[in-house]
Amino acid sequence: MTGLNDPAFFDRYATDYDERNWIDPAGPVDVLAELTPKGGRALELAIGTGRVALPLTERGVRVEGIDGSPAMVEQLRAKPGGAEIPVTIGDMADVAVEGPFHLSYLVYNTLYNLPSQERQIDCFRNVAAVLAPGGVFVVEGFLVDLAQFDRHQRVATRGLTEDSVRMEFLVHDPVEQAITFQRVAFSEAGTRLSPLRLRYVWPSELDLMARLAGLRLRHRWAGWDRSPFTRDSGSHVSVYEKA
Repeated sequence: MTGLNDPAFFDRYATDYDERNWIDPAGPVDVLAELTPKGGRALELAIGTGRVALPLTERGVRVEGIDGSPAMVEQLRAKPGGAEIPVTIGDMADVAVEGPFHLSYLVYNTLYNLPSQERQIDCFRNVAAVLAPGGVFVVEGFLVDLAQFDRHQRVATRGLTEDSVRMEFLVHDPVEQAITFQRVAFSEAGTRLSPLRLRYVWPSELDLMARLAGLRLRHRWAGWDRSPFTRDSGSHVSVYEKA
């Protein structure tokens, strides 16, 4: 069994990942396609099952990917068009591919899967190294509401029926800026555990990581609809440009 910080950790979720984590990719695809010049080359970090990469390819973008989970990439390969997308298996922070790319992107809070600030900085630096001049790096992330935690813990019920319950247990480490989850499903079929650890990043910290890598902030929105980012926003989409 791989550990929470292992790049192959998501192997355990691959077979039903899309079913359990369905998100409409239309918003990200629209924005990412617009940010890529015609016929341009894009790199998706943590490409997974291709939820974004496949529709983006259909828009004429030449997508390549990196992912640490061979089982997730197998799911991509099984989809129409998935076998044609080049994918490198490895730690996304290393960005072990040849540039230049016009666009690189990390959606659905995936930067937070990297276990430490050091590895997140590595990711920014290595992405910048393969971006073409004027190329952009797009990062989507949520903002942590610390008020939801009581003594750095939280328990929540996510679903309840007469024969099942889904609960979520969280522990917050304010020093490491880490949240460790255990999502638990109880039913007549038994108990299913779905653990996850995230190392969250504040927007100001992201901007500093980008600056260290030679990138500058071009846009920051509250979401893919390009709504303004304010103090009340619960998420952000940040677009960084290589000078």
